[in-house]
Amino acid sequence: MNCFLFTYKPVKTESLVKELKKNQLVENVYIVTPKGEKSEYMTVKSLYSTETLKEIANKSETKQTLFILDADRVTLGYRAIERMEQVASNNIGIIFSDYIDENREQYSNHPLIDYQRGALRDDFNFGALLCFDTQALKEAVSSMKSDYQYAGLYDLRLKISQKRSIRRIGESLYTLAVVDKRASGKKIFDYVDPKQREVQIEMEQACTEHLKDLNALVTPDFDPVMFDEKGFKVKASVIIPVRNRKKTIIDAVSSVLKQEADFDYNLIVVDNYSTDGTTEILAEFARKHSKVTHVIPSRRDLGIGGCWNEGINHKKCGMFAIQLDSDDLYSDENTLQKIVDTFYEEQCAMVIGTYLMTNFDLEEIPPGVIDHKEWTPENGMNNALRINGLGAPRAFYTPIIRELGFPNVSYGEDYAVALAISRDYKIGRIYEPVYLCRRWEDNSDASLSIEKQNAHNHYKDSIRTLELEARIKK
Repeated sequence: MNCFLFTYKPVKTESLVKELKKNQLVENVYIVTPKGEKSEYMTVKSLYSTETLKEIANKSETKQTLFILDADRVTLGYRAIERMEQVASNNIGIIFSDYIDENREQYSNHPLIDYQRGALRDDFNFGALLCFDTQALKEAVSSMKSDYQYAGLYDLRLKISQKRSIRRIGESLYTLAVVDKRASGKKIFDYVDPKQREVQIEMEQACTEHLKDLNALVTPDFDPVMFDEKGFKVKASVIIPVRNRKKTIIDAVSSVLKQEADFDYNLIVVDNYSTDGTTEILAEFARKHSKVTHVIPSRRDLGIGGCWNEGINHKKCGMFAIQLDSDDLYSDENTLQKIVDTFYEEQCAMVIGTYLMTNFDLEEIPPGVIDHKEWTPENGMNNALRINGLGAPRAFYTPIIRELGFPNVSYGEDYAVALAISRDYKIGRIYEPVYLCRRWEDNSDASLSIEKQNAHNHYKDSIRTLELEARIKK
């Protein structure tokens, strides 16, 4: 096979080049770099551009083509190339594998997850070793409609996935020196970094093209939602699912009770069998404040989604159900008014707001305001399949969310219903901060293991797969 090493530091790849040239399965080795002078170098403007991929496709004449991304950080394992060659077949477009993370204790295995049809997020982790069927590579490159600077590789794998499978080998075939050692809670907002806006625009365009190819593109020709106020005693209900949040629940509830609005509202707190004193705090709130309803479910097998179902189906739930996490607060006393006004102004089934990242003491922390401006009225419902979150707070027209219901999980439940709603209904947006998202060591996603991150990503990819299949027009 031909092998292409992607690197910004070609001098560090010399030992890897020698190792590859010793392998009988590797015919040619090219160092793809923004700088280089030797004949074996491919000097390119952008490592992952459409132009670069076209040049690679033209050079590759072997049955398989190997990409080694971040090549200066890769050390091949025993018989790694042979194993990929062994697995390769005509119906597989791309092969990738687990790897050993040299930064983890005792060089432990870094498992990846299997690729699904709905794995449309551009940050899907393939690791650093990708083996392409060359014919699939050439066909995909020839079908590329746009000239990307950043999204070329993303566009390539989407196009290959339309006709071929993408297969993971659950074995560690190489060692990777991982540079980003941040905890999971520090990484989850990277995709909304304003510095990455140009990249994100290209990624959205590539994803949109892919959905068009699959006949799965949603058009924004939704009928307006006509609100029926009959049967609701209040206009809006804030729903707070909670378990063991003694340190933050007082702030959360207090921020609701401070709300000023020209309509009646209440608060439904679904207490999922707290054991740290949260239950007693909520009971006291309910005793003192008529707006507060403290619910302890009859079932003990509920996740956050199940608690949401308890809230939205409660007899006291208002016409609009508005989210507040037990760690967080509304930014001021006008949040509920702004959300309800947006429902009527946009005649939509769901409203998503903007939030400000803070520490436990409510001081702003990077990346600051999360406004998800990648959501546009024209394409937000399609781009939602590519990104990992849609923003907060989230609010729902109660009859529609009751009909849908939340999956009984504690991660991704809100994303699942938002995708389903965006397929059939307009979603309204508020682009000013109305919510304070408090980050601290007890957040559920503050420091997740690789295995837990994989479980979360696999579940969200499965949600996308189900939603993609529901959108494909037969």
